[in-house]
Amino acid sequence: MKHIIVGTDRAGSNSRKVAELVYGMYQEQGEDIEILDLKDIAKGFAEGPQYGNVTHPILKAAADKIEKSDGLIMVVPEYNGSMPGALKYFIDHLKYPDAFEHRPVAFIGLGGMFGGLRPVEHLQQVFGYRNSFVYPDRIFIMNVWNHYKKSEVNPEGTLKDAMILDLLKKQTAGFSSFIKGLKHAGLHPTR
Repeated sequence: MKHIIVGTDRAGSNSRKVAELVYGMYQEQGEDIEILDLKDIAKGFAEGPQYGNVTHPILKAAADKIEKSDGLIMVVPEYNGSMPGALKYFIDHLKYPDAFEHRPVAFIGLGGMFGGLRPVEHLQQVFGYRNSFVYPDRIFIMNVWNHYKKSEVNPEGTLKDAMILDLLKKQTAGFSSFIKGLKHAGLHPTR
């Protein structure tokens, strides 16, 4: 099973909306997929440092899923020129090296003018350090809030940009093939 990580703990986030869109695309391909939302997982942060030895049930359930995941899709907004602190704090709680060693990871950045380029690049450094396999086709959604703004043209407030939708579909198909290739080569942690 693959897991989409909503990279913020903000309620009603655009990251969650994009994650749900991507979730539907993976389901259309017949893939097993689940969304892990930091808004829910962050409730487990309150019990203090548990780095690598997670005990809070919500945090433990998420950590266990990541350690068994076929691949992670990170949907990450830009906060102050980087990733949200809640995402880094979550990553820091996970077992080293088990959580990310040889784990395939794909990235979708959300932001303003640069479409979340900076948090994705920062995360690539983190996941590279953790020996993950980074899928090279990243997606950056510029001015994401405009895509979800309700208007006469877009009364539902849904992402309708044909180019972005095409890129997301290509990424979902490509990332699935990437994971299969890693498994075939014996390089995947769940081989």
